[in-house]
Amino acid sequence: MNIHEYQGKQLLREYGVAVSKGRVAFSPKDAVAVAKEIGTLPIVVKAQIHAGGRGKAGGVKIVKDLDEVRAVAAELIGKQLVTHQTGPEGQEVKRLLVEEGIDIEKEFYIGLVVDRATDRVTLMGSAEGGVEIEEVAEKNPEKIFYEVIDPVVGLAPYQARRMAFNMEIPSKLVNKAVGLFLGLYKVFSEKDASIVEINPLVVTKDQRVLALDAKFNFDDNATFRHKDIVELRDFDEEDPKEIEASTFDLSYISLDGNIGCMVNGAGLAMATMDTIHYYGGEPANFLDVGGGAKKEKVAGAFKIILSDPKVKGIFVNIFGGIMKCDVIAEGVIEAAKEVELQVPLVVRLEGTNVERGKALLEQSGINIVSADSMAEGAKKIVELIG
Repeated sequence: MNIHEYQGKQLLREYGVAVSKGRVAFSPKDAVAVAKEIGTLPIVVKAQIHAGGRGKAGGVKIVKDLDEVRAVAAELIGKQLVTHQTGPEGQEVKRLLVEEGIDIEKEFYIGLVVDRATDRVTLMGSAEGGVEIEEVAEKNPEKIFYEVIDPVVGLAPYQARRMAFNMEIPSKLVNKAVGLFLGLYKVFSEKDASIVEINPLVVTKDQRVLALDAKFNFDDNATFRHKDIVELRDFDEEDPKEIEASTFDLSYISLDGNIGCMVNGAGLAMATMDTIHYYGGEPANFLDVGGGAKKEKVAGAFKIILSDPKVKGIFVNIFGGIMKCDVIAEGVIEAAKEVELQVPLVVRLEGTNVERGKALLEQSGINIVSADSMAEGAKKIVELIG
């Protein structure tokens, strides 16, 4: 789950992390009111969408007076902002962050991630702030520093201090940076975040250390513990199909292809998409129905796939362990009849109750192409829509 920058900064404030002064605005009138509250110029107006690269796409403007605040806000609100993360269709801007302009002396990067290599939360920092950290990692990996955090102890002050020195934070501001890093870790751990990035973290000309940006991702599996975080969810920023999938507890991600996929297990789903690619096709989605889905959940998944107008064919690839093949078959049949299936459907079933599952599909009266292996199924669906 993602949240907006202004929401992330409010979280940081609650944990004592220094951020720039500002708040959200939903109209040009709101934007001017916030600018007046701030009381200093220049003012920065930032489009709030769940995507990076807003500055390069024209979604961040520095303005010098209130008339310009009003004009820029009118220009941005309602605009389809296209960044390298939104795709060519862009994302509509419905809210802005209006905040004080900062006289920056130096930009840095600081972030917390869950590192799969060490199975630990890791603090990452670099003196190369204001640019994509992936770019720094590719071109100058030696400029990124890491502190692996003991989950029992948490981020130790000495680790935060070592990071500050490695990042070349000015010595007289190291204590401020250490306090910011410790606050960042506290909000990360207490709110079950999966990523927190501050890019840039800045040292100002008046000797402050501020989080000038705030990117948060939260672990979906832990949101039941954080109703306050769930309330920050902005459904306008999410694919309606993904929202619908969440109501069925499905793992669904919309993609750009035209072959709908329904699979049980994330690993098998990835392998299925790779196999479709191998035979020249393009998956329309990642969809994992999980290990113990019931007929209603399978039917819901099938209808979500078909709600995508790009889908020209469907490949169901199930290996039944806990998931029974006959349950999958019943769900597919129910959904296919309800939506009056008009696209090719290839089904590969293997595992528990496979013979009963295949028999149900054969007796359904629906035009279903059977496959005995993942490769055969992927090849058939690519041929059928080709």
